[in-house]
Amino acid sequence: MKPFLLLATRPEDAAADGEYEAMLRFSGLDESELHRIRLEQQPLGELRLEDYSGLIMGGSPFNSSDPPETKSAVQLRVEGELATLLDAVVAADFPMLGACYGVGTIGTHQGAVVDRTYSEPVGPVSVMLTDEGRKDPIFGLLPTEFEAFVGHKEAVRELPPHAVRLASSPACPVQAFRIGANVYATQFHPELDAAGIETRIDVYRHAGYFPPEEAEALKDRARASDVRHPSTVLKRFVERYAVSA
Repeated sequence: MKPFLLLATRPEDAAADGEYEAMLRFSGLDESELHRIRLEQQPLGELRLEDYSGLIMGGSPFNSSDPPETKSAVQLRVEGELATLLDAVVAADFPMLGACYGVGTIGTHQGAVVDRTYSEPVGPVSVMLTDEGRKDPIFGLLPTEFEAFVGHKEAVRELPPHAVRLASSPACPVQAFRIGANVYATQFHPELDAAGIETRIDVYRHAGYFPPEEAEALKDRARASDVRHPSTVLKRFVERYAVSA
């Protein structure tokens, strides 16, 4: 099988390695089948789409909608590299799944309005499929309504006309969308279970996602939630797009 590629941008090793481990576990892939590039550590370089079955983009402390003058040199480099990559991905309708940061990155590339209107605090939310989501070959395997973990400062406020909205939540109208037939983005985290979000809460305790004194209460709420369906998105994405070498 041609491998999948995880495009990662988390500078914190605990969060980055936890994300990779979760992607492996919930996708059913092993390390030979899911390569990883940590873009915050090294340039993307020349990437041949034909070498991979598909691309997966993890979450990030980066926010696409922040003013350019507030972004670090690393973030600006990563955004430029991802924009060039997305030119090729969208033109080829190449399989890609962007989780959380993927919404801002793919959305911005495609002309969506991305800002802080529909941010959501860290924790579980109820996600509802749209009519198009229920018909989608990946999202259609999910229940019509399910719990998922979120935690984001920005979100899509308005999708471009050619994007297909697949899911929403009470506080965030765009929880997932599709471009073409094969390019997906989710605002929720398909790779997170309760243990995973506890790690993220520890890592990002002082990153402005929540008051630091609420960390333990957020962990308690995560442990009491029923988040077991979102990983279906990862598993189904891999099953649908795995290509023989």
